[in-house]
Amino acid sequence: MSDEHTIIEKVLAGETGAFRLLVETYQPLVFQFARNMLRTIEDAEDLTQEVFVAAFQNLRKFDITRAKFSTWLLTITRNRCLNQLARYRASPPGAIVSVDRGLSPDAAASANEVWQHLSDALETLPIEQRTAFVLAEIQELPQAEIAMIEQVEVGTVKSRVSRARDKLRQAMQAWQPERAVHGSTRKIIGNHDAASDNRKTNSE
Repeated sequence: MSDEHTIIEKVLAGETGAFRLLVETYQPLVFQFARNMLRTIEDAEDLTQEVFVAAFQNLRKFDITRAKFSTWLLTITRNRCLNQLARYRASPPGAIVSVDRGLSPDAAASANEVWQHLSDALETLPIEQRTAFVLAEIQELPQAEIAMIEQVEVGTVKSRVSRARDKLRQAMQAWQPERAVHGSTRKIIGNHDAASDNRKTNSE
């Protein structure tokens, strides 16, 4: 039995304080996904808290024989994000900015501009492509795990990620061709070689 499962059993047995260990372990994972789906850091922080409250309240529903705890958490996170995105539809779009630390002011401003356009492009994707893309290309989860979260076949995940990548590349090229696959965005929307594809397939 893993340490994770031992902690879960302790929580279910009444040692609720042990749940803090799960929060400390998985909070970065949940926040990163929410941050790449939602408009603001504040929304991502609030949603992250909601996810762990929901996980605590529904912990008895978690089946260790069907999924990893992280997969279950990300499924909750995805569903909460979809609800929040539905609420966004009636309000103006916001910015999702992810900039490398330690950059000079000019470089930071340039990176901000690139990520702003990438954020805008992400918001135009169909939701199923957006969630699959974020999980695969930003969070780097195995395709088999994404399929469990999305409740689809692995082939569907591959198709959604591929279509999302193509649309994002086109959007960035339309904005500024020479920067479309430059710097920190290259990893996300650039061409993936066979080694990268093999790594993801083997991780399934």
